[in-house]
Amino acid sequence: METKQILKNSREIWGKEKLNLSQIIVRLGKVFGDICRWERNAAKDSDKHNDLELKKELGNVIASMICWCDDLGYDPDDCINLALEAQKKFKK
Repeated sequence: METKQILKNSREIWGKEKLNLSQIIVRLGKVFGDICRWERNAAKDSDKHNDLELKKELGNVIASMICWCDDLGYDPDDCINLALEAQKKFKK
């Protein structure tokens, strides 16, 4: 699926409201916490500790980040390309 389709699907789910950076940070922290909880693997979370749950949370990061780029007025594809270029430079 392409980023434009992911953004379209996200807008259909969440509507047109744009989040500001503070609101995005709080939501990103929530998703990050869910991934940390998966890794911690506490007994109270054992019913959710499976590959499907981790895949869902990783997907949440991807889909949400595309939407959040747009919320801040950035083209998600540009953001991804900038990140990949930075990773290439870092790798060298």
